Amino acid sequence: MRNKQKDILYLLHLPPPVHGSSIVGEFVKESPLINNSFHGRYINLLMSRSVNETGKTSFIKLFRFIAIWIELFGKLIHRRPDLCYYALSTTGAAFYKDCFLVGLLRIFHVKTIYHLHNKGIRHNQHKKVNDLLYRFVFKNTSVILLSEQLYLDVERYVLPWKVYYCPNGIKDYQVETELLSLQEDKTLKILFLSNLFTTKGVFDLIEACSLLKEKGYRFTCDFIGGEGDVNEQQFNDYVKQKKLTNQVKYLGKRFGKLKEMAYEQADVFVLPTYYPNECFPLVILEAMQHSLPVISTFEGGIPDMVKDGINGFLIPQRNVIALAERLELLVRYPLLRKQMGKDGRMKYENNFTLSIFEHKLLSILQDAIK
Repeated sequence: MRNKQKDILYLLHLPPPVHGSSIVGEFVKESPLINNSFHGRYINLLMSRSVNETGKTSFIKLFRFIAIWIELFGKLIHRRPDLCYYALSTTGAAFYKDCFLVGLLRIFHVKTIYHLHNKGIRHNQHKKVNDLLYRFVFKNTSVILLSEQLYLDVERYVLPWKVYYCPNGIKDYQVETELLSLQEDKTLKILFLSNLFTTKGVFDLIEACSLLKEKGYRFTCDFIGGEGDVNEQQFNDYVKQKKLTNQVKYLGKRFGKLKEMAYEQADVFVLPTYYPNECFPLVILEAMQHSLPVISTFEGGIPDMVKDGINGFLIPQRNVIALAERLELLVRYPLLRKQMGKDGRMKYENNFTLSIFEHKLLSILQDAIK
């Protein structure tokens, strides 16, 4: 007789808004491999419905939280799962919200594994209330991390043998013929793709572009993403102040083929992030997938994706001069750009495809549910 499928309750983030954790949550929810292996039930933990709502409190978000708590309670009453897969937030109001949901899981004695898509525990653990809550949340649980680089963030609360490692993966993309016929010119096309937050390095990249212009290099730099703590007016004012209106443009959000075309038309991808909760930016994987050299920083799991001098460059955070110097190298040496792009594509194919991610996550869930 065929064994009955194990039941997993997935508490995860689903778009909108679109960001790394919600994209991965959607991958998990839509994965035939994972869905055929377990009986799954799903709850969307996101209370924000747009980037602008993120990090802000409101009555509508409180109402959404109450609805989530009631939904979780109802599912636990109906049938206690064999395992709860939880995309836990680790800092701020989202973490305190998650503590209430974790408390409910504890009342029902549900075995739980956390999948961490952000960090910040090490920075916040010194407050007594946070320390107590982290001890409560991580007691007798396993954790999935995106990179070994991130273990330092949880080492106070999670033993090494309770940790699984599962790098993110993304759907493959093959270049369409109409995009291959784009005319070549000698103008370097720089791409930044992320929501406009100061800590993502928005102003650092604009300043680096100013240094490139002073040296007489030809380039364009497109910024794509939603408005964050930097809005379109602030962005354009700074670009105008730096006299870069002909070189630097904010194009707003891009999805689907428009986003793919932006990658295909670019020569180099830049994410000079110093965002404190940065873990494993999917946009870097997308750039590697499109054979682009990547310039980024030593933050979170980024060193697992970008090998300095091989498929791109890693620079110190907030170092505009170093950023401008690496861009200058890629302007002057187009063959270096091409080779780095090829190395990035190969690294993506060998490590970061969606299929590799799905099989790795399936193996982890099968082990955790025993």
